[in-house]
Amino acid sequence: MNLLIKNGRVIDPSQNIDDKMDLLIENGLIKEIGKGMAASDCVEVIDAAGKYVVPGLIDIHVHLRDPGLEYKEDIVSGTKAAVTGGFTSVCCMPNTKPVIDNKSVAGYIINKSRSEGFCNVFPIGSITYGLSGDRMSEMGELKESGCVAVSDDGKPVANSELMMRALQYAAGIGIMVISHAEELALVGEGTMNEGFTSTELGLKGIPRVAEDIATARETMLAEYTGTPIHIAHVSTKGAVRIIREAKARGVKVTCETAPHYFTLTDDAVRGYNTNAKMNPPLREADDVAAVKEGLRDGTIDAIATDHAPHHQDEKDVEFNVAMNGIIGLETSLPLSLGLVSSGVVTINQLIEKMSCNPSKILSLNRGTLGIGAVADVTLIDPEYEWVVEAEKLASKSKNSPWLGRKMKGAAVATIVGGKPVFRR
Repeated sequence: MNLLIKNGRVIDPSQNIDDKMDLLIENGLIKEIGKGMAASDCVEVIDAAGKYVVPGLIDIHVHLRDPGLEYKEDIVSGTKAAVTGGFTSVCCMPNTKPVIDNKSVAGYIINKSRSEGFCNVFPIGSITYGLSGDRMSEMGELKESGCVAVSDDGKPVANSELMMRALQYAAGIGIMVISHAEELALVGEGTMNEGFTSTELGLKGIPRVAEDIATARETMLAEYTGTPIHIAHVSTKGAVRIIREAKARGVKVTCETAPHYFTLTDDAVRGYNTNAKMNPPLREADDVAAVKEGLRDGTIDAIATDHAPHHQDEKDVEFNVAMNGIIGLETSLPLSLGLVSSGVVTINQLIEKMSCNPSKILSLNRGTLGIGAVADVTLIDPEYEWVVEAEKLASKSKNSPWLGRKMKGAAVATIVGGKPVFRR
């Protein structure tokens, strides 16, 4: 299919483009960008007046739950939620059943996503077999099978020597290590952020320093080995400071945060709201402010969702036993656009953090509208208003703290490989 997208505000930080322009797509690739382009008879025209036309959004931290946990989500429903939210590519974490620790599971995900999925799916393999934390997986095999990174997400690698060897080995084969930075000895039986709210609610808290200590270890290991590392779901002011200082020293560290960490505080837990239970937990106002500052000054490189679907029966229980995590693919864009409307970042910075930088971090060969690039494109209406309604969400699971909330901004068209896969 050939497409001509006309009259949109084309924003591509990878080329320093921000102008009202037309975009021509031929045979799944970007053919031309210019002004006043005329359509031929064999081209479908999309009028993007009043819309942003940007490189397809990329989420480098999602849980598709497939294989093994398809009652929560699967590749079909997860990728449908992704394109509804404007994402053309997602990277799925390895805590499936079985774990993505071998080429068979990675191959299953790649093949199913190609035949049944709505967007690009890049699997992330595990650092250790079975997420056990005690024996390093065959990273070379995982990379050859299509994995773009390795992580034990959901669990930290507690053994510092094993983590150091993993960094060294991963650097040697050119694959990124993603760290779930958490000191489990300090987490204990905690279920939310340790502070005034946890005390008032009578819930055991998780101190912020649990994330800070683990983040410090990861940056020190990366500095010692001279190898890159990526820190997932940054949520504390201490972690932001540690990463900022490490970057200033030349450490090869990148990091991400999620919309809930710059939008909500632990006050959202009041009423024992299990849809506000996640790991790391929602923090306090000064942490939110620090995360926003990290986004503004470039300390935080990317915005990811940590999309973590759970069945209602796993959330509609006592707070202490409820599963951690929320869905986020369909709400990430409007929540992130709020950073622009509130002056935290510019729209160009936001597209960098939601498309260009994620592609660079994991070497995905996406995140650009350059001539000859794969035509993954997202059209955004920043003024579109809608309400988050459970029955209208594409995800199988509905565990969102934003149910019933009015949102501003949405993807109105998602184009993957030159093919429109979603239109609002």
